[in-house]
Amino acid sequence: MGQTLTEKILDDHLVEGELETGEEIGIEIDQVLTQDTTGTLVWLQFEALGLDEVQTELAAQYCDHQTYQFDFKNTDDHRFLRSAAGTYGAHFSRPGNGICHNVHKENFAAPGKTMLGSDSHTPTPGGLGELAIGAGGLDVTVAMGGGAYYIDVPEIVNVRLEGELPDWATAKDVILEMLRRLSVKGGVDKIFEYTGPGVETLSVPERTTITNMGTELGATSSIFPTDDNTKEYLSRLGREDDHVEIGPDADAEYDDELTIDLSDLEPLIATPSMPDNVVPVREVAGESVEQVIIGSCTNGAYEDILPAAKMLEGREVDMKTDLIVAPGSKQASEILARQGWTAEMMAAGVNFSEATCGACIGIGHVPASDSVSLRTFNRNFEGRSGIEDDSVYLCSPEVATAAAIKGEIVDPRDLAEELGDLEPPGLEMPEQYDGSTTDLIAPDEAVDNELVKGPNIADVPLKDEMGERLVGENLLKMGDNITTDHITPANAEALKFRSNIPEYANFTLTRVDESFPQRALDSDGGFLVAGENYGQGSSREHAALCPMFLGVKGVLAQSFARIHKANLFNFGLLPLEIDDADYERIEQGDQIEIVDDVAQGVRDGKETFTVRINDDWELTAALNASEREREIVADGGKLAHTRKQHSFGSDGAAPADD
Repeated sequence: MGQTLTEKILDDHLVEGELETGEEIGIEIDQVLTQDTTGTLVWLQFEALGLDEVQTELAAQYCDHQTYQFDFKNTDDHRFLRSAAGTYGAHFSRPGNGICHNVHKENFAAPGKTMLGSDSHTPTPGGLGELAIGAGGLDVTVAMGGGAYYIDVPEIVNVRLEGELPDWATAKDVILEMLRRLSVKGGVDKIFEYTGPGVETLSVPERTTITNMGTELGATSSIFPTDDNTKEYLSRLGREDDHVEIGPDADAEYDDELTIDLSDLEPLIATPSMPDNVVPVREVAGESVEQVIIGSCTNGAYEDILPAAKMLEGREVDMKTDLIVAPGSKQASEILARQGWTAEMMAAGVNFSEATCGACIGIGHVPASDSVSLRTFNRNFEGRSGIEDDSVYLCSPEVATAAAIKGEIVDPRDLAEELGDLEPPGLEMPEQYDGSTTDLIAPDEAVDNELVKGPNIADVPLKDEMGERLVGENLLKMGDNITTDHITPANAEALKFRSNIPEYANFTLTRVDESFPQRALDSDGGFLVAGENYGQGSSREHAALCPMFLGVKGVLAQSFARIHKANLFNFGLLPLEIDDADYERIEQGDQIEIVDDVAQGVRDGKETFTVRINDDWELTAALNASEREREIVADGGKLAHTRKQHSFGSDGAAPADD
């Protein structure tokens, strides 16, 4: 039996376990990526483990989320990250150089490689045939130190593409169609592998739009095979030597399969406030729009902005609508500027922003109250834009630009018919991606050789080893699809404390209950109770670390998002799964006790635990964990576990069996 593309890459990097769906394996990581909201903890943990030097082929540190440097805390973080990259041997991308996924795609992503990144949209380079996975920062730390990355072998789903995209339909509509079919939970514990004759009709930039937003499906990763389009794209980047022909065997077997006929797609849009609320644009046409933003790691590349420029040529943005372009990289801005498009767009009424994540996480360009914002981003979780009662839609650059011209949501096909001279812009790449790399500092160019820590950078808190009893109050009961943005907000006010857990913890779950941090501190420890898909969204480990700091001992949920569940293990919080009936019966304020000798049960492989509620009734909760995860959580988290299990070698490398 042949192998899928995913299996080939996993097999080539396998250091422990067997490639059987659902079984835990350890794989070698070639590249690691981290950014400024997660990177400070990655490097502080690297330091805490006593590591001396990066052991992966390549490590890159980007400053892309909070680049505006509102006060010294942001600037100090960036200075610390530059010093960490210089001290330990990583590339450093300066603030304003661009979003990590875009800059990494331009400079480092390569077919057949494995990458681990402390950002949930790390799978972006899957469009280039790289198997890239988002993870918590502590997992990235250990991998960067030479340890293996452990993961349960996901189901591999064949997404067969047929046909060719018609005019005005885009790659964004492909992934929106996936979300419409499968929902934000449809990809949990799965890797989507794209095959079929439709693949060759898509350029690499189109493919990376799809793999980037596969994260919104809850997927572990998404990946395309390589072909002449891949080779051509790498050649335009000046990296043709990185090209490798890789793809599935003809007789590869998949766990599941679905087919999308690209020819049947039309312009789609995700309505507020979840990426899977997808409908045809024509169903919501006529809705007045006050703000449009083109950008983000999903649709911020040169190839995403150029269609907007072409559509605006000879036209102006509607007077009641603001159109902002936030490029995914400075290189995209530079090429557009050299070609004259930046000036043309400015003349049409466009406001250009710095190349940053910024508005995607509510930092800058916050919408007005009671207004509609159309964005080419990947997430529209309620409140993520920086205002609680927002109304954010997700769409392609073509749909976004059409709305900016019209001042309301409109299908670009209908606008083209109305205007008479609006042609489909199509997709166009420059002959050469020849932007400057001045803002990308290689390890051998490092300007620092020791860590520089400002007053807002604190040590990483540690949790004690798990004891016999876990008992405490149900501190908060939540519903389905609680995101990491709910748990630890990513706005400007909160994120400036990303390196200072005692301060950042004051924002924990305040979007659900403003009183939570103080109540948790005043309690003698306790639990969180949630519905399905708890912890979806960002990979930020703060969403586990901050509750741990406040005394949370475990989470009882109907199901967990993949990365967040791993982060709970990594910081010593016990993730237990409960059924629907028991979830409905538990009330906030109930007293919860895990009846068994918890630590011993966890270490011994106990799969179910009896949970007593108010000394009144009992339920059965399941612990779905590998032997390795059990040891980690029982030891009080991965940092304590790693330090306990291993003394690192003189070269700073962790043993591969982390």
